[in-house]
Amino acid sequence: MATVDKKSGFCKSTSIFYSKRKPFPLPQNHSVDVTTFISSRAHSGKIAFVDASTGRHLTFPELWRAVDSVASCLSDMGIRKGHVIMLLSPNSIFFPVVCLAVMSLGAIITTTNPLNTTREIAKQIADSKPILAFTTRQLVPKLNGSSLPIVVMDDENHKDAKFVTSLGEMMRKEPSRSQVRDRVSQDDTATLLYSSGTTGASKGVVSSHKNLIAMVQTVLNRFGLEDGEQRFICTVPMFHIYGLAAFATGLLASGSTIVVLSKFEIHEMLSAIEKYRATYLPLVPPILIALVNNADQINAKYDLSSLHSVLSGGAPLSKEVIEGFLDKYPTVKILQGYGLTESAGVGASTDSLEESRKYGTAGLLSPRMEAKIVDPDSGEGLPVNRTGELWLRGPTVMKGYFSNAEATSSTIDSEGWLRTGDLCYIDEDGFIFVVDRLKELIKYKGYQVPPAELEALLLSHPDISDAAVVPFPDKDVGQYPYAYVVRKAGSNLSETVVMDFVARQVAPYKRIRRVKFIASIPKNPSGKILRKDLIKLATSKL
Repeated sequence: MATVDKKSGFCKSTSIFYSKRKPFPLPQNHSVDVTTFISSRAHSGKIAFVDASTGRHLTFPELWRAVDSVASCLSDMGIRKGHVIMLLSPNSIFFPVVCLAVMSLGAIITTTNPLNTTREIAKQIADSKPILAFTTRQLVPKLNGSSLPIVVMDDENHKDAKFVTSLGEMMRKEPSRSQVRDRVSQDDTATLLYSSGTTGASKGVVSSHKNLIAMVQTVLNRFGLEDGEQRFICTVPMFHIYGLAAFATGLLASGSTIVVLSKFEIHEMLSAIEKYRATYLPLVPPILIALVNNADQINAKYDLSSLHSVLSGGAPLSKEVIEGFLDKYPTVKILQGYGLTESAGVGASTDSLEESRKYGTAGLLSPRMEAKIVDPDSGEGLPVNRTGELWLRGPTVMKGYFSNAEATSSTIDSEGWLRTGDLCYIDEDGFIFVVDRLKELIKYKGYQVPPAELEALLLSHPDISDAAVVPFPDKDVGQYPYAYVVRKAGSNLSETVVMDFVARQVAPYKRIRRVKFIASIPKNPSGKILRKDLIKLATSKL
């Protein structure tokens, strides 16, 4: 048996870092879907979801009855295992009802960002081929041009020929106990979420029921939620893996109450903490920084005494931010998490304030997760305190990219290792530190912005002959897209025209915030954009 260093979790003979966290059990029964796994867990929780603005809520019995009713209706409509259902909706207490009902049938849920444009959504529809869409009346125009049958989520009263039915109508139906359901196994696909992955354009990430069940166990394990009911504020989007893994699935298994904000607004969030006596607040670094910067006004206006933890994900927090927060909110501890859509959420985390005070860390590996630090040039596994690409392997790692064998094989190797695209090192105590990104994504307020997508769009402009987009650091949003543009001869294209051209065609978080005209884009001999040079140029005046 190979020896593993107890302190770091590193094994010399295999170059693998093993998780130091206690492993959780996985269900022995292979024929179990994630919905059944969650609904069969015993807990003493009473209220599952509360709408922060209206106070409308779903108790646990109401939630599971609604899930059964919606699943029965979908089954009657001919929805079967393997069918893809699209969900286009802001956060709501009904978002999880749709997800859980779809997955209980062995059908596949694909979510999309309500901020996406009609063009971006049409691309996802063409790729994932859903046969039905759930959306709100306000978002119906975003599905224009698609012939998808629509279930409207927020229209209780009147019939409309455009819609097959409403979610309210489905939830009122008596669940059918006799219907024949396809047998769902843990290896079947449960979700198809779109991520830019470690490179370029958006791709469908295929996660199985097993991946999500392991993520539920990771979430429960992390918070030790057996110690009574907790109340979480859901600030992060449920269409995103962070929101889906924690709020639409994982936390339900603990009996926790989830207070749902339909859109993020800092004062609504603070009022909800006070009103519902929230104990946990998940957020992304820009929100945490806003809490530090405005602490005096916030503490004077809101009673946040119920809050005992904030959970930050998206980027590691600096010592200044952590200590600044603890100084202003001394009774609240900071926990951090690191993960990807491809790892179904949390791959590493800090689970106590003491761990978070290892400043700059992404945390210790999640239970049952293994890691390698691989030299990007030689491919060799590196020991502690050496920087290389972080590879992860474990029960939450995706099956692959949807209908994209090439992208799958360049991201997951034959032994199941997921190449994260992040340059990291693991220290002698087993903590992961993210140093840089190999992948070319721009992270704007925790959202992924693929430069390749914006570059393709810029090149479609008749006055642009070449373009490159790079991340530009910003203390409020993390990074924003900065474009270098080569104008065609004789063109007097302005920065504003370029920014407006892109803004009309993409979600707000993908908009280009600065444009610089340049004579030519630096590239290597094989034609690859030398982004590092452009980033240096962009940031040299900082």
